[in-house]
Amino acid sequence: MNDYLKELISSGLRSHDRGNFDYREIRIKSDVIKTAEGSADVSIGDTRVLVGIKLDVDEPMPDKPDEGNLITSAELLPLASPDFEPGPPNPESIELARVVDRALRSAEAIDMKSLFIEENKVWSVFVDIYVLNYDGNLFDASLLAAMTALMKTKKPIYKDNKVIRENLNEYLKVNNIVVSTTFAKIGDILILDPTGEEESIMNARYTIANDGNNIRAIQKGLYGSFKEEEIDNMVEISFKKYNELKLLIENAIK
Repeated sequence: MNDYLKELISSGLRSHDRGNFDYREIRIKSDVIKTAEGSADVSIGDTRVLVGIKLDVDEPMPDKPDEGNLITSAELLPLASPDFEPGPPNPESIELARVVDRALRSAEAIDMKSLFIEENKVWSVFVDIYVLNYDGNLFDASLLAAMTALMKTKKPIYKDNKVIRENLNEYLKVNNIVVSTTFAKIGDILILDPTGEEESIMNARYTIANDGNNIRAIQKGLYGSFKEEEIDNMVEISFKKYNELKLLIENAIK
């Protein structure tokens, strides 16, 4: 099977009748969890990710007393793939959470100062990622879901030492939309949005998060290497894909 897939890709053929730098169909739904402050369900092909946002009153970090906190976690549910097992977070789920977290922080997607309540009290924003089905490219799906959910998040009210979560109309202040594009290198060929089968034979992975103007995070995976011109090509494609992905988010939150 591996040799067959490599032969197909080297011939310029991929599943879903797409080119090397085309995404599979992307579907985004917002407000799918009524008990969360914000939520989104994103599918890229058969990969499906659910994100829920929760806000709770917390203490600020000592070096940022007037800013809220961002806590990102990811869970690879066993129902998503035979390779995912129950138990404590594994390296893959930790990496997924860190890449999404780093992209959001670096892009200053959330106005952290708007989360200040009063001295020693701020809102902590919990971004919980749940992988419901795995067929490759969890990074892009998870960041799309996190970004969409944050843009639909409504802030609770803190009054008389109580958190009020009903009848809310103030949205979380979002400054910036950040998305990512993930590439796989198979032999000498670069492809965008690898499927699970394509990830199983890739030599290296490269994820670029950008906000349309600047690169905000980069994550390389596996032991393979990239040439300078290959990195330049991936960066160029990443910026070209930004408006396409941003528009999908904007349409989902209307």
